[in-house]
Amino acid sequence: MRIKKKDIFFETLENMADTIVQAADYFAEQVASLNNIQQFTKTMKDYENQCDTYTHTIITELNKTFITPLERDDIMDLTTTMDDVIDGMEACASRFDMYHLSEPDQYINRFAEILRECAYEMQKAIHLLSQKKLLAIREHTIRLNDLENQGDDVMRECIKELFANVKDPIELIKRKEIYERLETTTDACEDVANMLESIIMSNS
Repeated sequence: MRIKKKDIFFETLENMADTIVQAADYFAEQVASLNNIQQFTKTMKDYENQCDTYTHTIITELNKTFITPLERDDIMDLTTTMDDVIDGMEACASRFDMYHLSEPDQYINRFAEILRECAYEMQKAIHLLSQKKLLAIREHTIRLNDLENQGDDVMRECIKELFANVKDPIELIKRKEIYERLETTTDACEDVANMLESIIMSNS
């Protein structure tokens, strides 16, 4: 019996989603301790490079494939929004090194846990997309929206706490930028959810 070969677009999106999960798991583990920041930033850069390779594969395939399983724009937009998520995590990791931040922080940990959960929801949604189980994806897009709202709540709380308690202006600037980058990355996860919703609507 011949096993049907998986579509290259779906396979690459699945690989990308799986890499984002690995990166988000690793990110959450590392920010909880911040033991080896050089290794942390290097590994996150490796994950980001891996996702760039997947993005390149999708662009190459779009240029040479006549019939695609979804609208070309939908495939491209979904790829770039997923890439924004890994870019956001990598940019945050690099800031720990650039700013010499080595103290763990409860708010960064909470953002990291939200991003970890987002990554798992995205992964489940992308695997369902490959199986053409479009309506089942909605459960995960709803959850991604909910997680992004949690990110907003953490953002309000940490900024309030920051201005109330941190007296050193340099430390305040560093922390504030990392919080904002983390919150923007949760926004990118919601962008993936919105893109998936758009695909569900146009294909069901």
